[in-house]
Amino acid sequence: MEEKNYDSLTEVFRGDLWEAELIKGLLKSAGVDAMLKDETPLSAVTSSYGGGSVCVLVNKEEEVYARKVVAERKV
Repeated sequence: MEEKNYDSLTEVFRGDLWEAELIKGLLKSAGVDAMLKDETPLSAVTSSYGGGSVCVLVNKEEEVYARKVVAERKV
């Protein structure tokens, strides 16, 4: 099995946690490893609102394909 290098990650999507989880699953089904990075400010997490910003990150070598998969998703 080929070893993955995650030294150079790039963002391909940003949204709410539920959206980011869906995109991550979509990418996984397309064969792209992805990870989430929560950039929600602590004050938003502790408030009743709880909204925030979660990034979906992929390895730089898979960026072009990942962006294509995200762009072509069914809305």
